[in-house]
Amino acid sequence: MGLFGKLVAKLSRSSVSALDWDEARRELLASDLGPALVDEVIESAKKLRPEDAYTGLTSILQGILAPASREIELEKPLSAILVVGINGTGKTTSSAKLAHVLKNSGHSVALGAADTFRAAAVEQLQTWGERIGVDVITGKEQSEPASVAFDAATFARDNNRDVLIIDTAGRLHNKSDLMNELGKVKRVVEKVAPVTEVLLVIDATTGQNAMTQAKVFNEVVAVSGLIVTKMDGSAKGGIALAIERELGIPIKYIGVGESIGDFQAFDGQAYIQSLLEG
Repeated sequence: MGLFGKLVAKLSRSSVSALDWDEARRELLASDLGPALVDEVIESAKKLRPEDAYTGLTSILQGILAPASREIELEKPLSAILVVGINGTGKTTSSAKLAHVLKNSGHSVALGAADTFRAAAVEQLQTWGERIGVDVITGKEQSEPASVAFDAATFARDNNRDVLIIDTAGRLHNKSDLMNELGKVKRVVEKVAPVTEVLLVIDATTGQNAMTQAKVFNEVVAVSGLIVTKMDGSAKGGIALAIERELGIPIKYIGVGESIGDFQAFDGQAYIQSLLEG
C-alpha cells in the first residue's frame, strides 16, 4: 500500500472519526512530509466525500507538485549542467546516469570530475564514463574543483560536445564554503558555456535533512531541479513532495536502483499513483 493508501481507505468509509484523522496525521508525519504539508493535506481531505476519496486525494496531491517544467533546459551549441549535493546521496552515480540518458537521446556528452577532494569519486566517474562511452575530464587529486570545471568546459567546447555535466564537490562544511566553491565553479564554467541547470541530488531516505540541504543549496546556487535517489525500497519520497511544495523546485529525475538503467525522468502522475497505491 502506498503512502496515502490508508488515508484513501479511511476516507472511503461513511464516516471518519477524530481518532482516524489523528492516526492519518501521525502516519503522514512519519513519511517526512513535514507538519505544514500534512495539515494542509488533512484539511483538504476532510472536505472530500467518501465516493470521491481516490480522485479527490489525487487532485490534492497534483496541486502540491511544483508547476515548473521538468524538462532539462539546454541551449546550443553547448550547455553545462552542475550536479550538486552532499556526499553520500548518489551524486556521482547520478551524474553518470544522466549522461547516459542524454547520450541515448542523441546528445554528445562530456563529464567533468570536479569532486576532486574524493579520489574515489573521480575514479567512479571514470569507470562510468568508460562503461557508457563518454569522455571524463579530470584533474590532479586535491586540485581546485573550479580548475577542473573550466578544463572540462573548454574540452566540451573544443570537441563539439553539446552537453557538459559536472559532478561537483560534496565535501562542504558550512554555507560559506559552499557558496564560495560552487559560486566559483559556476563563474568559470560560464566563461565558456551557460549553466542551464543546477540539479540537486537528495536521498529519499534522509527525511527532513534533505529539506535542510535543499534550502541551503537553493539559497547559494539557485537550484533548478531535483534528482531524488533511493526511490526503490520502502522510501516513497515524501520529503521530495514537501520540497516541491515549499521551494517550488521540480523533481526532474529519480534513481530507483544501482544499475545504469535505474534512472528515469520523473513522472508526476505515476508518482502520485505510487503514493496512493504502492
